[in-house]
Amino acid sequence: MQAMRRWLGRLWRGEDGSPAVEFAFAAPAVVLMVIGTIEVGLVLFVSILMESGLRDAARFAITGREVEGMTRIERIVQIIDTRTFGLVTVGPSDVEALVYPSFAAIGGEDFVDGNGNGQYDGGETFTDDNGNGQWDSNISGTGAGGAGEVVVYTVRHDWALLTPFAGTVLGENGVIELGASLAVRNEPWDEDET
Repeated sequence: MQAMRRWLGRLWRGEDGSPAVEFAFAAPAVVLMVIGTIEVGLVLFVSILMESGLRDAARFAITGREVEGMTRIERIVQIIDTRTFGLVTVGPSDVEALVYPSFAAIGGEDFVDGNGNGQYDGGETFTDDNGNGQWDSNISGTGAGGAGEVVVYTVRHDWALLTPFAGTVLGENGVIELGASLAVRNEPWDEDET
């Protein structure tokens, strides 16, 4: 019995196992933080890839060229998919192309804000850019546009987050929307040659 008491006393006073116990308590939090940090870095990396891919796709699109068997929008999607190295799969529904007559027309027709409330109210003077006789908040058309037109390309992708840590800080319900947008003017080209 005396031997048992000495052994329990040594066990109680001993500090040999404390680092292992402390590590067991701290390890899950540390591992989660490391994975969350890696995931945040991955989200930033993929965002940059999407922006770069959209820029390269817009460079192709402004020329008016079309690849045989594909529309310009389909080729834009293909370029973005290639530039994101398979980390993001973009479809035609994820790419929006809005066509405007000029850079100044992006966002709607100009108006004189007579009452100073920051929005168009009936009766206020406006510039009728599209000639339809009414003020429009957005005068865009869709598609890749014609020669000399301004096109605003936007690509969006819902990225599913892997860690709860990143999900609470970055996303909503474990998903963060990644996106990129770019406005370019199409080069002048002969419509018959494209």
